[in-house]
Amino acid sequence: MRNDMNDYDTLLHSVSAIAEQMQGLQAVAVLQYTPVVETIIATRSRDVRQIEHTLDGLLDFCAYEQALLLYRRLCRHYFDIDPAATAGYINAYCELWDSEP
Repeated sequence: MRNDMNDYDTLLHSVSAIAEQMQGLQAVAVLQYTPVVETIIATRSRDVRQIEHTLDGLLDFCAYEQALLLYRRLCRHYFDIDPAATAGYINAYCELWDSEP
């Protein structure tokens, strides 16, 4: 029984360490994507490739509230350019992150 507790403790510690690393990675992603999103919006960029590339990258981090806020802002901007593509990005978010039916 004692060995099982040690294995459990080791596993719990490993999972906790991974969760901390993920939080750090999410924070770094927001730091890196914020100026990109701000520039796209401030310049009213219509560069579809850049916008979609940014949305693709942000999608991986949308479990983190700050990344989701950036994603939503960029989707709002992109909607005026390509509503159908924006709907695709909203659906991608829902499929990946939204647990509500």
